Amino acid sequence: MKITSVLIPLSLCLVVAGCNPSGQHFISDKDYLNTVEADLNKKMSVIGVDSLFPDFNNNSLSLRENEALKFFYAYLPLGDISDYSPEYYLQNIRASFQTKEEMPWGASIPEQLFRHFVLPIRVNNENLDSSRVVFYRELKERVKNLSMYDAILEVNHWCHEKVVYQPSDGRTSSPLASVCTAYGRCGEESTFTVAALRAVGIPARQVYTPRWAHTNDNHAWVEAWADGTWHYLGACEPSPVLDMGWFDAPVKRALLLHTKVFGKYAGPEDIMQQTDNFAEINVTSNYAPVAKTTVQVVDSVGNAVIDADVQFGIYNYAEFYSVLSVKSDSLGKASITTGKGDLSVWVVKDGRIALQTVSAGKRDEYKIPLEFAQGQAVEKELDIVPPVEMTPDNKVTPEQAAADNIRSSRDDSIRNAYVATFIGRADAVAFAKDLSADTAKVARFLEMSRGNWKEIKNFLSDASKANKTDLALHLLGVISAKDLRDTPSAVLTNHLSHTNATENSKLFYLYVLNPRVRNELLTPYRSWLQQHLPAEVQLAVKENPEALIKWVNNIRIANEYNSQRIPISPVGVFKLGVADNISREIFFVAVARSLGIPARLEEVTGKLQYYHDGIWHDVYFEGEKPSVAKYGSFSLTYTPDKLLENPQYDTHFTLQKIEGGRMNLLNFRNPEGYESTVSWKSLFTKPVPIETGYYMLISGTRMADGEVLAKVVTFNVDEGKNTSVNLTMRHEQNNIQVLGNMNPEALFLPKEKTEEQSILATTGRGYFLVAILGAGQEPTNHFVRDLARLKPDFEKWNRQMLLLFKDQSQLDKFNTGDFPALPSNITFGIDKNSSITNALAAELNLGSANLPIVVIADTFGRIVYVSQGYKIGIGDELIQTISKL
Repeated sequence: MKITSVLIPLSLCLVVAGCNPSGQHFISDKDYLNTVEADLNKKMSVIGVDSLFPDFNNNSLSLRENEALKFFYAYLPLGDISDYSPEYYLQNIRASFQTKEEMPWGASIPEQLFRHFVLPIRVNNENLDSSRVVFYRELKERVKNLSMYDAILEVNHWCHEKVVYQPSDGRTSSPLASVCTAYGRCGEESTFTVAALRAVGIPARQVYTPRWAHTNDNHAWVEAWADGTWHYLGACEPSPVLDMGWFDAPVKRALLLHTKVFGKYAGPEDIMQQTDNFAEINVTSNYAPVAKTTVQVVDSVGNAVIDADVQFGIYNYAEFYSVLSVKSDSLGKASITTGKGDLSVWVVKDGRIALQTVSAGKRDEYKIPLEFAQGQAVEKELDIVPPVEMTPDNKVTPEQAAADNIRSSRDDSIRNAYVATFIGRADAVAFAKDLSADTAKVARFLEMSRGNWKEIKNFLSDASKANKTDLALHLLGVISAKDLRDTPSAVLTNHLSHTNATENSKLFYLYVLNPRVRNELLTPYRSWLQQHLPAEVQLAVKENPEALIKWVNNIRIANEYNSQRIPISPVGVFKLGVADNISREIFFVAVARSLGIPARLEEVTGKLQYYHDGIWHDVYFEGEKPSVAKYGSFSLTYTPDKLLENPQYDTHFTLQKIEGGRMNLLNFRNPEGYESTVSWKSLFTKPVPIETGYYMLISGTRMADGEVLAKVVTFNVDEGKNTSVNLTMRHEQNNIQVLGNMNPEALFLPKEKTEEQSILATTGRGYFLVAILGAGQEPTNHFVRDLARLKPDFEKWNRQMLLLFKDQSQLDKFNTGDFPALPSNITFGIDKNSSITNALAAELNLGSANLPIVVIADTFGRIVYVSQGYKIGIGDELIQTISKL
């Protein structure tokens, strides 16, 4: 499908073509070119739809354009072939060649780096857009007279002018959508920044820690190449120099840092895996000490087990998150190179399973015996230790930091001026009244849509003219918050106009009207499918939805050509006739809903289902083992204590269903996907209906130093019966210890006051909390959100919490409106001359630049808790400490 909304007219391709010697190669290595052509021919043969590919015999293409197109199409994921036209890729290729010729550093970039880290458009799982051309037009004059090093810094400031950090769901916005919204999570900020750097011809790549080892969550940032060296930077988080970011300290505690490289890649890095679309490379050694760990899988008598499934994992969010899946070799061995901390190892072979931890750096090799069978009840305690904390070097002078803060404040003012153009509540309410619509709903949707508000407004206006305002509001209510921010009105109108409102029910709104199935970009598939599905198929499916299963079986599966499982649009699946498993499931749901049949991927298990004759039916395609779903239930017993009254799903425990030896996480969580709202009390005290089978309950308590006290319990759920399982949260037995001392009479300047006062004059006698914050910094934002999330607990403590900034500009920059419902026992202020910060840094051997610094101390200045830098779940950790005081 040609995505016209993101394409630049083909005529522009001719404008940006530039001067190009006809004999210039894009790939000078003949062996590599032969590999590319062989891979391309193989893919074209598998897909069998030549019309979706360029005409590689087109004489109007230069040699290097021809080779670049071959390189793209040899390794593009399936959706990028079906959902974007050859003209789109040609325009981006020509724009990249133009940049290479016009930028002063273009000639110095080695061919391999240009091929893999400049030319590729895709960075992550974002939808593609025309940012390559748009960004170059805006950035060219700003960077053309700079060195590569300084150009990287300047591009990052430009990115900060456009986008700031805000958490969101797992679908990655396109670079232009992030600019429109003016914020994004770290994966979107880094996707945007890589796109901007590549637009000016600078090699760049997105680096991820898939999961932190010392705290929950993950993080992404950027590496950019300048004059022979890769440097790192925080995306949209400018610093005076490269190789500096708020994550300097936590990155040294990471177990794995990796990046995906488009195409077949043979660079100098450790290549973890090579797929038909990309290479995954391990860059951990660029940041932290590493060690190679080898495991040998053995049976009960010590013989090597060949071809076992081995998953190396990181404990995070109460699950063993898989970071590498491999088969054991002819000696029963498998290896991984990581930071020096504990990894989980999950092994499966012929119904036998093993779960152990290994410590990278302590031993080179571990034997892993297959210790239990599928279905066997097991209880196991695991102590999981992350890499040790290390203090990063301070790379900038106070003068550099001050100058950069001034520049960053100017960036903020530019971005805030744009955000001020978004529709306000008064205008939104007035518009709703003009439509005679629900003012609260309309205002909420328009405000949530941010820079996309005109599209949502147009959609509602058109709906009103068609007398479908109420249905339009229902549609906006079932799509995600991110959909509101980046979906064109035409897409929404397509689904509204081509859905028959047959009933007023939750079933209809969620599973027929709703265009969203999983994490795909919303596209106008409904009218297209209704027009192109064969009439006889539509008739048969409406009579019996089972007929749709037989028809969708014709979609061939080629998972290997969509290695990242980036969803193919439903129209794209139809045109290709080939898909990965997930895209085929999305396609099935899209077709069913387009024909008025409720369908879904079930929220907890992810099972594909359609609704017929009053019940949900599971869908099994040819080759899949059908079964009649049988149900039992489970419940969790837990004894609350003062350390943890109500364990949270995802944070403290999770449930996995083990099928075929694989762990499948059950999705008891917020539909937005980035904050759990399910707890033991809210769901699990009573029997929860669930399919029969073999399950694993994982629980863990995160200590202040990042260590986890975990427990694993496996159990079976039988048909018609409830299985009661004891939820155990292990706790450290040590009492509170004095970690250092501070001056409780130290002075600070309270907000909106002219005279300093002491800490004790503000807090009174007893324990108090002091935090040194960095306005606009992601770790600070996480900390403050935790204070808001746990407002009742902190107010119950009823002790003062001082949140201090280093100067007035930082305090002014901090917007309390971004953090609603903060505890009432907070005092904001300024740590003048950084006297408190410096004293804490000296006493506790901390780096003063790594914020936030959080301490709890008492009247006598005895410090009993300290945390520095990035830590997810710090609020829970603070409450645990407070409960011991």
